[in-house]
Parts: sequence; C-alpha cells; structure tokens
Amino acid sequence: MIDLDLTGKRAVLTGASLGIGAAAVRALADQGAAVSFCSRSADNVAALADYRPPSGAGQVRGFTADMADPASVDAFLDAVQADGPVDILVNNVGASPSRNFLYMSDEDWLSLFELNVLSAVRCTRRLLPAMRQRKWGRIVMVASGAAFYPNAALIDYGASKAAMVAMAKALARKYGADNVLVNSVLPGLIHTPMWERAAGEVAAAGGTTMEAVLAGNARSVPLGRYGTAEEVAAVIVFLCTDAASYVNGAAITVDGGQGGHV
Repeated sequence: MIDLDLTGKRAVLTGASLGIGAAAVRALADQGAAVSFCSRSADNVAALADYRPPSGAGQVRGFTADMADPASVDAFLDAVQADGPVDILVNNVGASPSRNFLYMSDEDWLSLFELNVLSAVRCTRRLLPAMRQRKWGRIVMVASGAAFYPNAALIDYGASKAAMVAMAKALARKYGADNVLVNSVLPGLIHTPMWERAAGEVAAAGGTTMEAVLAGNARSVPLGRYGTAEEVAAVIVFLCTDAASYVNGAAITVDGGQGGHV
C-alpha cells in the first residue's frame, strides 16, 4: 500500500499564491497536512488561504512576505514556528526575468540569487534543526529544467536553479542519516502565469500571439503539450510522504520527456 497520508504533518511553502506553488499548497492540504505559505500579494494570499480540502483533513494558512527581504523571511518563519516545529519545507519561490547577459549588472545577479537561492538557504537553515531532532523531515527544492539546460536569455535564472539542485544534493548526503530527505523537482514547460508572461513577451517582439508561441513551444515536448501545475504538485507531494522514504538527493525532471540527458 502506498502511504501518501500527511495527517499531523506541518508544511511550509514559499512563494505559493499562483501556479505550481498554489497547486502544491492545495495538494499537500488534500493529503492532510497543515500548510503555511507566503506570497508578496495580499490578494493572492487571501484567495488561496480560503481553500478547504474536500476531505476536511488539512489546513491552509497564508502570510504576506517578501522572500527577497531577510527581515520578511524571519518574520514569516517566526510566525510559522510559533505554532510548533515544521516537518516539510518546499522552497518554491523564484523569479525568471529574461535579459541580456552583457547588460546585466551585479545588482541584477545579486537580487535574483537573493530571491531564488538565499531564500531557500534561510528557510532551510531555520527549519532543518527541528527536523533533525525529530528524525523526520522533507525538504523539496523547486528548481527548473533550466538547471540542466541553461538558456542564455535566462542565464542567471538557470544558474540560480542549478545552485538549488547542488545544495539539495549536498544536504541530502549530510542529513540523510537523520531521516531528513532533501530532493529537487525540475519542472519543464508548465502552463503557469510565468510561462504565459514569457510567451507574451516573445509574441510582442515577434508580431504574433501568445497562443501561437505557446503552441510552438509545446511541439518540443514529446507529449505534445505543456504540463499542468497539478502534475508538478503531485511529484512534490510524493517526495514529502513516507512513500518516498528511500528517495534522497534526487533531481526529478517533470517535463513530459523534453530533457534528453541520461
């Protein structure tokens, strides 16, 4: 029997008001977890915090926080830890601006790494000790296929996601003996607001439509379509359960077979 039950577990998910993050919040709650999440958008936080799992088992709490601001990260984690130790951490927050390497400043690089990488460092550093003490923990880095297949237009994004994968593998080797399992999920083309924005920018520059760009991109995927946020969330949830009790240090692509590495 596959055990996906998360009843009694407390989960934290960063940057979770839309797309993959929001889908993962709902999916974790559906399996019985008490989920705390954050976003910079108060409206999006309020909308997702209203979610009620059909089973009634899980709970959802939302907080407004800017994960690029260390003080805001601390305030968010203080509020979460006030209710007790956390069992599951999903480092999901991230941005992927498209820009030209030759015109990027040091500040551009630093600001993206502050959000994508250092937020994961800070959250993991705060929540890991209690997981070790309780001899049970799950940490998932939501990276990207760009970590394996970097694109010059997203060079800092790919570098930041590769850093997350490397960090996860190092932590997995260090803390696996404490039954704290650390893995990465690498989404490919997933139909989220982020990809819609990117397609809209390409369409505007090329004199076409967002729909045409999305359709063209989908042809590069063996399944012939974009994935859904829910399909990525299902993998995240699996890694957070006892069903994945021997999965540690993995970097799992969720890309419909688009990646060609062996």
